[in-house]
Formats: sequence, structure tokens, C-alpha cells
Amino acid sequence: MQILQDKKILLGISGGIAAYKTPELVRRLKDHGADVRVVMTDGAKAFITPLTLQAVSGNHVSDNLLDSQAELAMGHIELAKWADLIIIAPATADIIARITAGMANDLLSTLCLATDAPIAIAPAMNQQMWHAKATQANIKTLQAWGYHIWGPGSGEQACGDVGLGRMLEVTELVTLSSDFFADKYLQNQHWVITAGPTREAIDPVRYISNHSSGKMGYAIAHAALRAGAKVTLISGPVDIAAPTGCELIQVISAEQMHKQALTYAPQATTFVACAAVADYRVADIASEKIKKDSDVMQISLIKNHDIVADVAQLAQKPFIVGFAAETQNVEQYARGKLMRKNLDLIAANDVAKAGQGFNSNDNALTVFSAIDKIEIPLANKHIVAKQLVSLINQHYLLKHTRK
Repeated sequence: MQILQDKKILLGISGGIAAYKTPELVRRLKDHGADVRVVMTDGAKAFITPLTLQAVSGNHVSDNLLDSQAELAMGHIELAKWADLIIIAPATADIIARITAGMANDLLSTLCLATDAPIAIAPAMNQQMWHAKATQANIKTLQAWGYHIWGPGSGEQACGDVGLGRMLEVTELVTLSSDFFADKYLQNQHWVITAGPTREAIDPVRYISNHSSGKMGYAIAHAALRAGAKVTLISGPVDIAAPTGCELIQVISAEQMHKQALTYAPQATTFVACAAVADYRVADIASEKIKKDSDVMQISLIKNHDIVADVAQLAQKPFIVGFAAETQNVEQYARGKLMRKNLDLIAANDVAKAGQGFNSNDNALTVFSAIDKIEIPLANKHIVAKQLVSLINQHYLLKHTRK
């Protein structure tokens, strides 16, 4: 059964240009099994018609608080009680401000006061409006009240500006809706995850790094979030967006990642060391660009701190999962790291195989504990991550049951 099957979703549309995306949003939610009803503000009707939303939803579109026929049955209260989830998309700066102020001067703002259903806000506005102090204060207030803030995304806007403020894409909103109703078996857990490569500077313009894209670590963060965990993602430099809802800590070097890992790991229930951390750093980083004066250049390297091993030495250590990206003798090296570094689990993959590992969308893992060996077959990294997160939790619960 689909996660959204028979879920009742009330979509509130306010007056932003992103309203043109809402028919597609309704269709995709329905494709996933949801029953969708739509409420529109007067501003929304300037961008998209109620008839269009009625056609794609298969339900009457509500747009008037003072509709005499609807209010014979107290229509706004009926809608407020009907919803399992209210999504306001696009949520303009105006509707956000009116909801925060407790106003009820149209049907959508009234519903927000009259419902006990969870409400998700998908902001959509000019980047300057998003960064305005009033908007940021309103968002913080709504978060404190338990509203879910989905976005905004970043990119080119209708006005020509570039920056935060775009409504999330339809696929992202549908994923977040599914995540909202997913089994929250990691609720009350805090996962700290490292991801991506590190860059070790040689001079102001050159560095040593590796081929890690961060896709596996980010997929694990998304899967843990979907399962209800609080997630802190410590990420090296990557070209992918962090999952909505996680706490993102951006770093560049192995030393910076080490510092942040030891800061956040003591607060965690689970620590997943997925980052491809450079084993060595340059002993003396040049302050100016090194000139190409000879055919041979020598650089002295010194060993970086072993992040996952140091986390494992903490007095109050979390459940620790390491990663081993190998090109040969995968099981031998993985088991050696598991024991040597005092880990609970280690996930190993053969990055020498084509179509998996670094920079690929797919991966295959072999997960080792002190007594087990579990294969996760080749699949998209998000599928692999979902299986891995479930497996980690099983071993986490087993360990804590034994205590």
C-alpha cells in the first residue's frame, strides 16, 4: 500500500506565481493515493483558476469564507476537521504573516486557526522578502508552534533574482508529504552523519581530495529523517542539496570535520561516518600560489585525526557505524577496521566495481558486525540507504536490549 493511500490532504494556495505548479502537485499527491481538497485565497485565483484545481482534484474548490451554501453546514469547520494534513503551497510572505498574527479574515487563515491537523508551510517569495527580519521572525514563531516548514529552495526566481525563496519542486513536496506519514521508528533518536569528501589545501588555489560525491551520506540522512530521527549532517564540499529538515554543518578540511564530529557526537544516539575523509593533510600550506618552477615538486604530508576512531573513544559514545570504501580484500579490511576502531557496524563497498560507489547513483554494501555479515544488493543509493538505516536500528535496539 502507498504511504499516502486514503490520506486526506487539504492544499491551501495563496497568491504567488508558484501557484501555477499546484495542479501538478494535486495530481502527484493523488497518484500516491491521497484524497486532495483545495482552498484558494483571492490572490491565488489571479494565477490559477478554481476550475482547473477542481478538475485535477475531483473535489469542489473552496475559496470563500462567507459562502452562504457552504456555511449552512459550517463548511470551514468541516474542512478543518476533515484534513489529516494541511499543506500551504505556495505560502507567500503575506499568508505567513497573517497566520502568525492569528488573523482569520479569509477561509485559509481561518482554517489554520480552526484545525488541530498538522500544517506544513512551503514558502515562496522573493529572496529579499524571505530574508526580511519580519519573515524570519514569523517562520521561527510558526516552527515554535509546531508548524512544519518545507523549504524554501534556492535558484533563479520569477523576478530575476537568484537565492532562497523558491517554492520546493512538486516532487520534493510529494516526498515530504509521504515522509510525514511514514513509520517514525527512529523517533527520539539523534543521528549524526558525516558525508562527502574533505579538501586538504596545498596553497590558496590547490587542494588534495577524492571522488566522493556525498550521495550515499545524504541518502542516509534523508532515510533517517524519514524514519523520524533528528539528523545532524556534517558535510564536506558537495554539489547536492541537503535533505529538508536536517541540521547541516558545512566543513572543508578533515580537521574541521573532526572538530564538528567531536562536538556533535556526544549528543547523538547514532554516529554514521560515511564521509570519505582524507587520511593525510599538507604539513605546510603555502600562503601564496606555488609557482611551476621545476619538474619535480615535493609535498610533506602528515596524518589526519581518525574521526570515527576518536568518536569511539568518547566516554559516552553513541552507536557507531563506519564505512570502508575498498578496491581489494574488502571483507578482510572491513573486519580489521571494525575491530581496530571499536565500531558497532561497518558498511563496506568495493569502489573498484563499475556502476557503484563514488559519483554513482547506485551502490551495494556488505555490512559487518562482530558476528554478522549482511548483504545489501546493488540498487539506487536511496533504496540502499533505507535498508541500511533499518539494519542499523535493528542492531542499535539489540545492543540496548542487552544492557
